[in-house]
Amino acid sequence: MKFQTSITIEEDIMFKIKDKLRDGSFRNQSHLFEFAVRKLLEKEEL
Repeated sequence: MKFQTSITIEEDIMFKIKDKLRDGSFRNQSHLFEFAVRKLLEKEEL
């Protein structure tokens, strides 16, 4: 099950996100944010 949410981020971070989406690293913003949160949670579990 997926949940919808909204966030507010700094402009410079959004530009970096758009670059990652343009270069094909991620399918969409949701994919990028899920990946980033998973990595953060994995790192905290160590």
